[in-house]
Amino acid sequence: MEELILQGETVDDLQNGYRIIQKSHAFRFGVDAVLLSDFADIRHGHSVIDLGTGTGIIPILIYAKKKPSEITAVEIQQDMADMAERSMKLNGLGNNIKVLCMDLKDAPVLLGKARYDCVVTNPPYVKKECGINNPSESKAIARFEIMCSLEEVLITAKELLKPGGKLFMIHRTDRLADIICEMRNAGIEPKRIRFVHPSTGKRPNLLLIEGARGGNKELKFMDPLYIHDENGEYTEEIHRIYGRTRG
Repeated sequence: MEELILQGETVDDLQNGYRIIQKSHAFRFGVDAVLLSDFADIRHGHSVIDLGTGTGIIPILIYAKKKPSEITAVEIQQDMADMAERSMKLNGLGNNIKVLCMDLKDAPVLLGKARYDCVVTNPPYVKKECGINNPSESKAIARFEIMCSLEEVLITAKELLKPGGKLFMIHRTDRLADIICEMRNAGIEPKRIRFVHPSTGKRPNLLLIEGARGGNKELKFMDPLYIHDENGEYTEEIHRIYGRTRG
């Protein structure tokens, strides 16, 4: 499998039987992808699409835990999509996860409207006008709304979802008002929110949110999720999410 790894790339063990190819000095997945894949209520038989898949981490984690019948991974950056495709081959998942290099905004027309049971997305968190050092870098595209806005992601998600289908997203807490407004404007009703705290005693900086296409107006707040405990160690729930056993 050495031919799948290019110069400047690493192969990282996900500790679940799968591996992922990433660049040594470019965008690399973080805890947000792991939290989202655990939060998403995806089941066997579901059809799933990941909007802005990057190197394909979320589809791999979702397949490892939940084995949906179909996963499509959409990524606009050719080099990232290529890495994702090679990671699927590395793991023998080429028949389970389809990677497409395309603009997510084109997905409803090219892939079909009202086709998917679930949409997952870890979109860029920061508005474009907040300042970009180098918009050509993959890190900037992953972090700033350069190629797509929150509004465009949610409109696309609504068009891709079957009636009653679910959206699962992770985002920053300072965008909460935007998120709820844009979800409702797109026809996706917020259903569940879970705030993510860096540690006990600190304010949340991330949120996990579930919405339903055409759902009833009922929003539930889940118990908070803490990454670290008062001693700076990972909490028991984070160990569970990562699938780690405590010694």
